[in-house]
Amino acid sequence: MADDALTDFQPGTFTHDGKSRTVFRQGSGPAVIVMAEFPGISPQVFDFARRVARAGCTAVVPHLYGKPGRDPSPAAHGLLTALADVASQFGPICVSREFVVLATGRTSPVVHWLRALAEHEHRRCGGPGVGAVGMCFTGGFALAMAVDDRLVAPVLSQPGLPLAFTAGQRYAIDLAPADLERVKQRCAEGLSVMGLRFRGDRRSPAERFDFLRDQLGDAFVAIELDDAAANPEGVLSPHSVLTEHLIDEPGQPTQDALHRVLDFLRDRLEVGPPTAR
Repeated sequence: MADDALTDFQPGTFTHDGKSRTVFRQGSGPAVIVMAEFPGISPQVFDFARRVARAGCTAVVPHLYGKPGRDPSPAAHGLLTALADVASQFGPICVSREFVVLATGRTSPVVHWLRALAEHEHRRCGGPGVGAVGMCFTGGFALAMAVDDRLVAPVLSQPGLPLAFTAGQRYAIDLAPADLERVKQRCAEGLSVMGLRFRGDRRSPAERFDFLRDQLGDAFVAIELDDAAANPEGVLSPHSVLTEHLIDEPGQPTQDALHRVLDFLRDRLEVGPPTAR
């Protein structure tokens, strides 16, 4: 896949608490915040956002890190360039005060900006609330945003933080205790949380989903796929359910998972039938 020129997205800027970031939008209807996996908003992430827009929602893609539209695979720009791109992003993210990468029991400060963006998009787009889809580094952000009643459809695709080096890090997610208690309260009141992962994925380990089941109970809707269902053309081992390792063909488990996510968003945001999938 080549770099994405993004000619069909409308770029804009959102500022909160003195921090301005570029935001890409497409579609109409209730807003869904689509947050990119590492190392940035790849063409596959933008393709997922297009599916969200076709499902009857406004896809809102904030630029948190990386180079929007750049294909991170070695096939696109060569192995050395791909490795250099990853290295140039990983270091700054790890030392940034906005991202909590290793610690357990903490919410990343960037979530405050994302909550403000969700509030802004709810006012702008209307509807019963806002959806959020986080992937990998941002997977837990979708859960942390759900402390706000406006967030009615959180989706955690292969949540990857904190980095899973220890048993404590594996049986945890990047969420402060007070935020977790608020999410649990909302789940008791009817909120559902969807999560996706491949069963053999050590970057989003099974213990993390065990933690979410233990904390959220039946409100946590887990979709766990066999590694054999992953696109074999993916560069890394099975991880990215909705993007790199998606096989977008009828009858494929990853496409079924994609459709379940889109249906979840449509149901919770109360939008009409999709124009196309």
